Amino acid sequence: MTARRSRHRSAAYAALALGLAGSLALTGCNSHSSKKSKKSKKSSSLSKSSSKSSSSSKSKKRKIIGGGAAAAGAGAASRRVPDCFPSTYKVTFSQQSGPDSHVTVKFKNTTGRDCTLYNAPLLRFNNAKSPLPLLQGTPGHLDGTRLTVPAHGYAYAVLPTNTAATKGTEQKSVTVDFMGVSASSVTHGPVTVNFAEKRLHLSVGRTKVTNWTSSVHGAQLAAGVGK
Repeated sequence: MTARRSRHRSAAYAALALGLAGSLALTGCNSHSSKKSKKSKKSSSLSKSSSKSSSSSKSKKRKIIGGGAAAAGAGAASRRVPDCFPSTYKVTFSQQSGPDSHVTVKFKNTTGRDCTLYNAPLLRFNNAKSPLPLLQGTPGHLDGTRLTVPAHGYAYAVLPTNTAATKGTEQKSVTVDFMGVSASSVTHGPVTVNFAEKRLHLSVGRTKVTNWTSSVHGAQLAAGVGK
């Protein structure tokens, strides 16, 4: 082999080696760039997923909070105490004789939930045009009695009949209304209790009726016939 050919071959080998080195370097660069791209895409995907998760979590929290408020509102509505209403088996009458003679009006809440009574019962004996006046408060003004009667509980009002004028004569029937908040309002009624049908003998005259109380003794004291 001549020196000239030897030089040409060496130059060719050197060019081939240089080309291979460049190709390997380019491949490594592309691989590194691809890995970076994949990492970048993965990071972006995780970021988006995290953002969606955070947004979803906030949305769920808002829904829970909103649902809680709605439930609280529904709970408050369900806890509102309704008005009591009269019927011939819920309202009963009895009379006690003697020096402290009086008629007791007893109301029984036969329902399974509390109810509200206002002021006093409105009583019209023998279809009278006007109900008996109230013993408590001044004419035209109520003292604002509001009594919550528990489920299956009782309330009482009393009419004193310990004088000739207040005792009057025997009555045949009474019409009952339940008062509302104001002097002119009623909640429910009226109902009529027939004393003859119930075999009751009640004598009532120019008397007045007390407000509702939670105990018969309290009603008697308010009427001035209790001890």
